[in-house]
Amino acid sequence: MSYGQGGPQSQWDPWKPQSQQPWSTGTGQTPDWASLAEASETRNKRRRVLFIGGGVVATLAIGTAVAMAVVSAGGDNNASGTPTNLPASASLPTDSADSAPSFEPTSAPPPLNPEDFIGNVKKDTAPLSAETLFPGTQLTMGETVYKKGATADTKNCATAAKGTLPAVLTKNHCTRLLRVTYFKDGVAVTVGVAVFDTEAQAGKAKTEADKKGFVTALAGSGVKAFCDSGVCRTTTNSYGRYAYFTTAGFLNGKNVTTKDTKVFQTGDDLAEFTFRQIHRRGEAQASAAAQN
Repeated sequence: MSYGQGGPQSQWDPWKPQSQQPWSTGTGQTPDWASLAEASETRNKRRRVLFIGGGVVATLAIGTAVAMAVVSAGGDNNASGTPTNLPASASLPTDSADSAPSFEPTSAPPPLNPEDFIGNVKKDTAPLSAETLFPGTQLTMGETVYKKGATADTKNCATAAKGTLPAVLTKNHCTRLLRVTYFKDGVAVTVGVAVFDTEAQAGKAKTEADKKGFVTALAGSGVKAFCDSGVCRTTTNSYGRYAYFTTAGFLNGKNVTTKDTKVFQTGDDLAEFTFRQIHRRGEAQASAAAQN
């Protein structure tokens, strides 16, 4: 094996990797400084060309990015105005609770009070009759079904009452007295609804009524006369401009005692039903008024 021999010396090329530079050949010759200077000059010129070319490419790239941004901002977003119209960065709005849209609170008006309509004749203008208050041929309270008997309607209230009640109705200006009879299992009850112009009149009639006055029992339509004599059970109440009364007893004329729960239950059921019907009358008128 020998070192430094075996072929011609390789020519040094400054642009070719791994080329050997002839600094020393091992024979004592000095470097060719003129050739080295010329090669260095050639290398510097190529670098300047590359730098200049690279700068042009970079400038073109920046110009393209700006153009793309401008096109995007002026595209589908439909931006308006010019850059001079934009607010300063310090005055730009920020996300906060204050920037959220606010709306005035709204609420539905309160429902109308049914009692306002059944408390005064000027508002209580819906059709009124024994049939509108007591429709159909029977009524059901809980599990009990009562059959409907006769009905009556009079403007002379005193003629449909007995004892001390006629005077009370007349004194407080009763304008109508509606009656209806229901019956079941040998017990019958007549409900009388006295109509006044105001709630105050009806309330006063209720207060002044006593145990010696009652609505006359109404016979007919399958119900024979009852409570013409003997002892019957009576009740009195009022709601709105209406005072309502019940007279309940046995169809066979038997006197009612405190142990006759069937008679008491019948009277209470019909009194409760009457109250509900008057209230429904007020509800219907309140609902109709709210829709107008």
